[in-house]
Amino acid sequence: MRISSGYEAKKARVEMLPLIDVVFLLLVFFIYAMVSMVVHRGIHIDLPSAGTATLESKDYISITIDSDNQLFLNSEPAIAEGLAKRIRQLRGSSSKPVFIEGDQKADLGLAIELLDDLKKIGIEEVSFSCKKETP
Repeated sequence: MRISSGYEAKKARVEMLPLIDVVFLLLVFFIYAMVSMVVHRGIHIDLPSAGTATLESKDYISITIDSDNQLFLNSEPAIAEGLAKRIRQLRGSSSKPVFIEGDQKADLGLAIELLDDLKKIGIEEVSFSCKKETP
């Protein structure tokens, strides 16, 4: 005579709790990976601070003026002559904004001349980068 324990009729099943744990761990991993892949363009400079500064994360063209008044276009050394036309070529038909990132010790005159050259050739989307002022 055979005694039934009740386990013979049950089918194998996939437990959901460990599966949910694995999915959440994968989600956390991918979120952390995306956050850590921040794109830094330009040269390390000491930006001035402003109380109304906002964060822009769109694709943009970066012009950096370091403390020795050297110009960099998207981290590559550049010269002031013809820089505005080169930026126009980089933009093409898109409307990428242009950010001028100047060190606190850089001459303001160079940034103003560059801004004037950009305005002359019709580039209106120009901003100065700064860090947010801390209270």
